[in-house]
Amino acid sequence: MEPLVVIDHVNKHFGELHVLKDITTTINRGEVVVVIGPSGSGKSTLCRVINRLETIDEGSITIDGQPLPAEGAQLAKLRADVGMVFQSFNLFAHKTVLQNVMLGQLKVRKRSRADAEKRAMELLERVGVANQASKMPAQLSGGQQQRVAIARALAMDPKIMLFDEPTSALDPEMINEVLEVMEGLARDGMTMVVVTHEMGFARKAADRVLFMADGEIVEESTPDVFFDSPTSSRAKDFLSKVLTH
Repeated sequence: MEPLVVIDHVNKHFGELHVLKDITTTINRGEVVVVIGPSGSGKSTLCRVINRLETIDEGSITIDGQPLPAEGAQLAKLRADVGMVFQSFNLFAHKTVLQNVMLGQLKVRKRSRADAEKRAMELLERVGVANQASKMPAQLSGGQQQRVAIARALAMDPKIMLFDEPTSALDPEMINEVLEVMEGLARDGMTMVVVTHEMGFARKAADRVLFMADGEIVEESTPDVFFDSPTSSRAKDFLSKVLTH
């Protein structure tokens, strides 16, 4: 396995709150890592420090052998290599679906308009919303908007995709259409870190599950081991609550 993201003894505070406590883990190229745990356990913060949406207080993070840059052009380049999909879709409301997926390609990757449009349409086709290309985001369902957001992140040809609870803002009937797109990416070998409450996705698509509680990685194992025989009382308690409902 070839390491892509190396997180080494990372600590993060928000004021008095110690949200990441000495986190050490490695995400390998082509690996799907699903991060689960109770609310407030540090899952989203872990996701956000990987592309430096949040700074860290101690420790180090490298992506493809390079330390995270502090700011400026290098940071913009890093963010282009790290795709991010949030629970709120964050699409540009005043641009069409097609324009949303083209924009980063034109501005950051400096592609020609023809190339950017061709790539955008390929990706919209891949996520199943090519027929919505000329619409504005507000005309789409939440599930469709999230699939556009995934296409927009993929358009930058990222080395890794981060998903921060990508289905938590969706109505139940829309969740599966987004998870299916993500499962397809996993099958295609995309390196992914997914913070989610969707246990079925974790069991089906993950190579590895990280279980977090109180800012720490409490358990780290394959889905089969984690769901069938968790070792910590925290994980057992969490699973007993989420798997019985």
